[in-house]
Amino acid sequence: MFHFDQSDFDKFRSLNSSESNHMDLDLDFVSLDDWDFDVAPLQHQSNVYETKKLISVQTDKSSEITESKKKMGSQLPSALKILKDYDTVRFKRSNTEKKIIISSECVKLSTNEILRLGAEKFIQSFAISGNQEAYMFSHPFASSFLGLSEEDTRNVALVVNLLASAEKVDKRQFDRARKLLNECDKSCSSTGNPIQRLVYYFSQALHERIDRETGRDASKGIGMKRLVDIENPLMRLDPFMIAAHQKIPLSQVTQFAGVQAIIDHVAESKKVHIIDLGIGSGMQWAILMHALSCESESSLKHLKITALCTKLRHKIDETRERLTSFAESLNLTFSFNIVMVKDIMELKQDDFELDEEESIAIFSRYILMRMLARQEKLDFLMRVIKGINPLAMIVIEVEANDNSPVFVDRFVDALFLYGAFFDSLEDCMKDDERSRTATESEHLSQGIRSIVANEGEERTIRHVKIDVWRAFFARYGMEEVELSMSSLYQANLVQKNFACGSSCTLEMNNNCLLIGWKGTPLNSLSAWKFS
Repeated sequence: MFHFDQSDFDKFRSLNSSESNHMDLDLDFVSLDDWDFDVAPLQHQSNVYETKKLISVQTDKSSEITESKKKMGSQLPSALKILKDYDTVRFKRSNTEKKIIISSECVKLSTNEILRLGAEKFIQSFAISGNQEAYMFSHPFASSFLGLSEEDTRNVALVVNLLASAEKVDKRQFDRARKLLNECDKSCSSTGNPIQRLVYYFSQALHERIDRETGRDASKGIGMKRLVDIENPLMRLDPFMIAAHQKIPLSQVTQFAGVQAIIDHVAESKKVHIIDLGIGSGMQWAILMHALSCESESSLKHLKITALCTKLRHKIDETRERLTSFAESLNLTFSFNIVMVKDIMELKQDDFELDEEESIAIFSRYILMRMLARQEKLDFLMRVIKGINPLAMIVIEVEANDNSPVFVDRFVDALFLYGAFFDSLEDCMKDDERSRTATESEHLSQGIRSIVANEGEERTIRHVKIDVWRAFFARYGMEEVELSMSSLYQANLVQKNFACGSSCTLEMNNNCLLIGWKGTPLNSLSAWKFS
């Protein structure tokens, strides 16, 4: 049975008093008031089968493409053909997500639906007018999309201009791109509706790309700086990140289901050794400790956690202090090691102080994607992991495909990915604009600018989908193992305990759990072992 209540989070958060004193906002680390995360033995889970059926949402594989789209496809610039088959090929939608229906009644559309209408309208512009820009600024959108509200109509036009500017940047027609971006800038802002905020940050990124391409901005190392800017809030109990974690189900669904996947593989062991490739604030291991301490028949004698890091050693030390104090409060025998290397290429298997009696599991949460820009580092790390031969490796990654070498393909994929993130922030954080704005400006914007404005090793934020990871892991003899019913049950239970949980979609892709927002996959959770 696995229950982690509010007092436990408060206790964990307060263990680092030096950091807590700097948190002016009265925020809980995670709001789980009156939540009861119980995972009963399988024979007692009469509803688990139905849970799995509920999660196993099949994607819409309809292959129908209208004749008008086929005709338009031959007229599209090759770089933007990605948009043509959006509904049917590139972006699979859960069949729980309704198709866009424009009727005589004004219905407010989701961010994803606005983006798809904008993409559709952008494609149509090539069939209607040879002069794309003239069409952008003169076409009467309201009469084309009868039933759209005035706000949604303006949002569709805004998306069309953003896509047009990206296409011009791809063609290196920078003056024309700036003209289109200037039109965008008149209507978007960091404090508007989700589409206006999304376009604001993508417009900023395109401006920056133009400046770098034209030599106005020749700064180096900006990609690594952005990666550090993203990592820093994850390493501390940042109040704005706490607020987002508190109110948006995506993070907690992956966290609780991921912890359960660890428990499934080590629950009967006397000595457990968790190697975390990116420990962050360590909250996931507070959840694990509590679960293990509550197990009356647990055989656990010692829990060891090893944190791998290449920088921010002082932040890892703070995490160690919090976890050590939390373990003491639970009377849990615990040790915490830090493996610090300046470069991942210096890592050795012996650094982990392995014990033959230990059951070893590796936890990787949003870490492997950071090495996609340096393939040799990723390969080296995987060889070390193979040498350790853990019982299981639990992997959580962003489920997206914005690593294409073709700029405009990458731009479109990133636009829909971040569109779903902005939509989730809008729906779940309506009563906390300050935290929502900070999350978008300090975290999401850095990812957008890395993907859109940078190239080569400067593009440090990259994401690939589970199929790519499967092919990569297969090279090291890794087999994907099925997530337990308990893990899926945890995911479903967490989802249901959020006010906006119904918009958080759970979907099985073979043995991998995809966690998304309104049908757009955002995270993947998978478990692996070496054959």
